[in-house]
Formats: sequence, structure tokens, C-alpha cells
Amino acid sequence: MVRWTVVVVTLLVVLVVGGPQYALWSGEPVAAKDCVVSPVPPLPVVEESRAPAPADAAAYPGGLSQQGGTVTDASCLTRTPVFGVVRPVDEAGVRTALAYAAEHDLAVSVGGTQHALGGQASHPGGLVVDMRGLDAITVDAEARTAVVQAGATWHQVLEAVHPAGLSVATMPSVDVLSVGGTVSVNAHGLDFRAGSLSSTIRSLRVMTADGEVHRVGPEREPELFEAVVGGYGLLGVVLDVELELVDSEMYRLRSQLVEHRDFPEVFAAQVAGDDDVRLTYTHLSTAPGSLLQEAIVYTYERTGTGEPVPPLRERASDRTSRLVFNLARTGDVGQRLKWGAQKHVLPRVRGCVQPRNEALREMEACMVARNQAMYESLGFLQNRLPQYTDVLHEYFLPHEQIVPFLDELRAQLGEHDAQLLSASIRSVHREDIVLDYAQGERFSVVLYLSQEVSDAGNADMASLTRSLVASSLDLGGTFYLPYQQHYTREQVAQAYPRLAEFVATKRRFDPEERFRNSFWARYA
Repeated sequence: MVRWTVVVVTLLVVLVVGGPQYALWSGEPVAAKDCVVSPVPPLPVVEESRAPAPADAAAYPGGLSQQGGTVTDASCLTRTPVFGVVRPVDEAGVRTALAYAAEHDLAVSVGGTQHALGGQASHPGGLVVDMRGLDAITVDAEARTAVVQAGATWHQVLEAVHPAGLSVATMPSVDVLSVGGTVSVNAHGLDFRAGSLSSTIRSLRVMTADGEVHRVGPEREPELFEAVVGGYGLLGVVLDVELELVDSEMYRLRSQLVEHRDFPEVFAAQVAGDDDVRLTYTHLSTAPGSLLQEAIVYTYERTGTGEPVPPLRERASDRTSRLVFNLARTGDVGQRLKWGAQKHVLPRVRGCVQPRNEALREMEACMVARNQAMYESLGFLQNRLPQYTDVLHEYFLPHEQIVPFLDELRAQLGEHDAQLLSASIRSVHREDIVLDYAQGERFSVVLYLSQEVSDAGNADMASLTRSLVASSLDLGGTFYLPYQQHYTREQVAQAYPRLAEFVATKRRFDPEERFRNSFWARYA
């Protein structure tokens, strides 16, 4: 109780004394950031597409949504000059884009909400196909499926399935991402039993470079399906996806504080070993003194009491969360404040539903709907601080190597300037796709890091990334590809042993290499 009071008093002092700085550190962004940093050697150079300047090319049918200029991503660190951006609203519009690109020898990259952070949705001088204009969702409650166009976000999907008493089998832990984009990276989330998206897709439709539409799935054109899912948009344009749905349920949310060395045993016995636990994630301490040594394990458990499922609720405000999160960027005091709030304040203010079951009510159980647990846009991550930008890392470790990796991570962070704002652990397993990041049962370590928007900040992040990639590989693990491309070709080949097979499949379905992005240019 004393610690909780100290945290609250500290926060109140910040709010009062901060004065004019409060709006800056707690406010939403007023415009997109424009980060200018130099590439870090020895990052391979991406050659510009051989294409006419936008002014010299034949007019695009119906016009481009952006002609020339540049595009970037959520990190704002990969600003790329492009021929233009087109936002089709139907299948015919996608086919027109591919035909135009072929006629003018343009590279094609496919994008959505631009949360891949290393240029995976762009190519210099290329045509970007922005899929956000295709966002229709059709729910079949009887078949327990949803057909979702690629540009729809998971936020929209949850809103579509919730009234039918249904939920998605799995999805990424942030709901602002597009469905097509997350299929292209084979995202995963809180449902550790379902695994990643690939295991919950009944079928999908993809348009290849020749304009042909293929309906593929685990049993239909599996070679193409296994390369499209987790294939970073390099095989074709995903048009829509047929997803498996499950029942929407009420869960009891519990949390417990554990030492990081005890986490593997706690997970095996109390999470994976308890069939009532359906969702889980773990937050690690980012505070000095307990950095990556304390962990809060969150579990969502079935109760079997038939609690009614309420409507979805939007978060009331992100200002306080954003303020606490941004203060953590400043170092020790801010990090202690954030971790203290997670341990002592958050459990008291969490948005729980009061159970109707008398026994659960007497236990003051915190009840949360399955969809509500995943209905999270994390708006507090957005800020108006021009001197900082945020990047993600993710590493996949064998269960027995999670503790050595966290110990190595702690040492590496002490040698770099980047601030670790959040660290979490999830669980994934092997999937039947070509570029599979999990070679077995793995713990996923997700890092959310803040870096300075400067050449020095970018170089520091590159050095940290290479060190952590090397550490994960040394421990028999792998790393995730959708983020900043500071890793080497050799490291990609080691982490993804079927890379050559992926390249061969891509060239069979796209012999002209029409679909290109930074990953293809640098690593294929």
C-alpha cells in the first residue's frame, strides 16, 4: 500500500509541477512525424525501380491517391521515394494497378496501416497499393466464419463478430493493424493455444502478378498458401481471408508477480497445464533494480458460470497512460514510476465487469470478455515528442533458453542508449508455412524500444539489434522479420532455413519479380 501511495503522489507531482509540459507529454500527435536519419552500414542498398517519373508516365486510370513523393511507416525511419500510391476499392482496381505496373515496369508493394517497420511495404520508385479501401466484413454465424477483406482492421473485425456472440480464434495483440498485413507477417497474439494466424485461416484469395485470383488454403494450392502467409506481400495481393471463429466468452482475469527465473515453470504448470486458461501474456519489469527480473503473468480463465457478455467498450482516455509511458523515456525515475503503476495502480483501476455469480462476486473476481481483452488499440503509444520514435523487436526462444536470453538482454541494454519501454512474453508454436519463425514450442519476447531521432540514435539501435539477433541465434532461437532490417543475410538464412524454397516459389508465381520491397531487395 505504501508503494502504491508513493506512485500516486509522484504522478500527481508530475501533473502539477509539469505545467506547460503536460500537454506535450500526454497529448495525442497533431501530425505525422518526419524522421530524417542516415542508413546504417552495412545495410544493403535498395536499388531504385527502373521507372519513368510520375510526370512522364501515362496517366493512371482514375488517378493516384498520391503521385510521387515519399511514403514511410509507423516508425517514420524508412522514408522512401515512390512513383505513387493507389488505393483501390474493389478487386478490379487491384487488377488495374498490377496491369499498369507491368506496362510501366514498376515494382509493386502492398501496404495497409504501415506497421511493418523496415520498408516491407515499399520499394524506391515503385507503386504502392494501399489496401485500406477494401475493408468489407461478412460474418456467417452458422458456419462460424468471417470473410474479411484485406484492408479491414482487427478493430473492425471484433466489432463485426461481437454482436453474433463470436470471437476470432487468434489475432495480433493490437487491433489497429490490417488483416491483410498481419496475414503477410503471420501475426500471433494472446491465444497461445490457437497459435498464429496461419492455423485459423480456412482459405484466402490472392491476386498474383498476372491478375489471376487464386483461392488457396491448407488443402488447396498449399504451396502458394504456405508462401503467402508470412510472405510479406511478395507472392501477390491478398484480397480477402476466411477466418475461423470461436465462441465469445467471459474470462476471469488474474495476475501474479513472479521472478523471471521461475517463469518457465509457472507457465508450464499454471498456464499451459490449466485447460481453463485461454489467453495469456506476461509483462517484464523495465525498472532499474528489477530490470527483466520481475514479471507479471496475466491469465484469462474460463469459469463455467455462464456470465453474460456485455457490449464492447472503447477506452475512455489515453492521456494518463501516455504520460506515464512517455516519462519512462527519460530514464530511471520514469521507468520506476511506470513499473510501480503496473504493479500497484493498474490492478485497482482495471475495467472489470462485476460477476453475477455470487461466489465470484465474493472473491471480487475481475471478469473480462474475450473480445474486450483483444479490443486494444494502444492509443497511448502515439505521442507528439519529435525527438523520439519507437521500434519493435521480437525474438523466439526455446523454453529452456528464455532465462539466459533475458539475462543477455539485460546486459546488452546496459551498453546502449535505447530505452526499453515495454517487454512482454507470449507463447507460439510451429506452423506449416515456409517462413516460419517458430521451429517448435517457443517463448516470444516482444520489445518496445524508444530511440532518439538522430543518426547516433539509429546507429545505436542497429548495434543493439545485431547483438540481440546474434544472441537469439546462439541460443537456438530466431527473430521476427517485420521490423527494422539491421540484420544480415546470413542471419536471415540461419533463422529461416526454408528461405531458398520461399525464393523459388516466389519466382515461380512472379517470374518478372513484380512484387518487391526492402526485404526482397536486401535478403533474397
